[in-house]
Amino acid sequence: PIGSTILIRPGERIPLDGVVLDGTSELDTAALTGESVPRPVSVGDAVISGCINLRGVLTVKTEKTFGDSAVSRILELVENAAAKKAKAENFISVFARYYTPAVVVAALAAAFIPPLFFNGIWEEWIFRALIFLVVSCPCALVISIPLGFFGGIGAASRHGILVKGGNYLEALAKADTFVFDKTGTITTGTFSVVSADAEALYYAAHAGAESTHPLSVSIRESFGEIDRSRVRNIMEIGGRGISAEVDRHFVLSGNATLLTEHGVAFTPSAADATAVYVSVDGQYIGCVSLEDTVKPEAAQAFAELRSLGISRTVMLTGDREEAAERVAEAVGVSTFQANLLPQDKVSAVEELLGGKGHLVFVGDGINDAPVLARADIGVAMGALGSDAAIEAADVVLMDDSLTRLPEAVRIARKTRRIVWQNIIFALGIKFGVIILAVFGYANMWEAIFADVGVAVIAILNAMRMLRV
Repeated sequence: PIGSTILIRPGERIPLDGVVLDGTSELDTAALTGESVPRPVSVGDAVISGCINLRGVLTVKTEKTFGDSAVSRILELVENAAAKKAKAENFISVFARYYTPAVVVAALAAAFIPPLFFNGIWEEWIFRALIFLVVSCPCALVISIPLGFFGGIGAASRHGILVKGGNYLEALAKADTFVFDKTGTITTGTFSVVSADAEALYYAAHAGAESTHPLSVSIRESFGEIDRSRVRNIMEIGGRGISAEVDRHFVLSGNATLLTEHGVAFTPSAADATAVYVSVDGQYIGCVSLEDTVKPEAAQAFAELRSLGISRTVMLTGDREEAAERVAEAVGVSTFQANLLPQDKVSAVEELLGGKGHLVFVGDGINDAPVLARADIGVAMGALGSDAAIEAADVVLMDDSLTRLPEAVRIARKTRRIVWQNIIFALGIKFGVIILAVFGYANMWEAIFADVGVAVIAILNAMRMLRV
């Protein structure tokens, strides 16, 4: 109930929205906001459900029931978005709705109208009507078209792309707008050191020798092997950084607030990257700059999408404006929007919807689930994506590689091309033989070829998808 007090230990997920009564810690909000850097919280700060408590023990007073919590609202957004989503209707189902009744009525007319009103011979016109029915049998369409989509889905699966239905493959072939989440989709979601003074890196790595903070882990990995015997009296300061004795020197390693509180004069970093400032015995010695790493294949994937004629690419993220701009420039995204909550992403996608083509959204976190459900085609990262994102998506990239996207588009376009080849070929032959049959120039053998023969040719053509 509202007003209850709950204890949240390190590593636990916050179950309900509330306010911190006691304790300080840092929260991993990446699943909800896409922000890579953990958010510091202390007494009086509001916390939302779905975030993970990283270090300190928190006492939280609940302010909302589960039905009104952030996670519940996201799940509600998913349901509402899925209900709004337009389902691509297959051509053959629309065609068959009118084709079959029309063929039956035409055959009856061919059998009875000439003998009754124009002195036609009954046997001759009934035979022509039977030829008409044999030719008009839609076997070639009914078998080859689904087979083409099955082949496309199979070809995609061999490339590590799971497509949940032929209608999504058809929609993907028409896609002209690709919208991306940033963290975990375009970037790896982990930090790497991009610049650092050697001395600052040494002291920061040793001061953070025991820390599990993502920044400390990345600094240690960049530095290499740590001699823990050189380090004593490590103390983590929630939302600030770390103090420790390294080689009998008092070291501060953390954000600007940490050094300011200890009266250390320093030069703020001008870079967009996250900065860890380091001081030794009260003297500032430099900083370590870290960035969320862009996936190595991201720029290539965007270049391939442009080569396929897809020039409209958009990045939506809950991260900072500066971090979003840096990533957008690095990979070649045409436009981006930053500081977005899950509901803001849905609104942004709805503004982009409505063109002649289809919109594809690519994401990985629970915060992306509503947008994945709302887009024409939702694409989720399967290896590291959340269960909610994978469930809401229509296409899943099983190895998280963005280069699978242009592959998926090529497979979808080839599938659609083969399907339409079969439709045009089958209908062209059938209508030609039907006209010949009505005027008495086609026999039953030609009718059988127009039915079975065309079906076999269409099936063989559909099997070309197996060689993708």
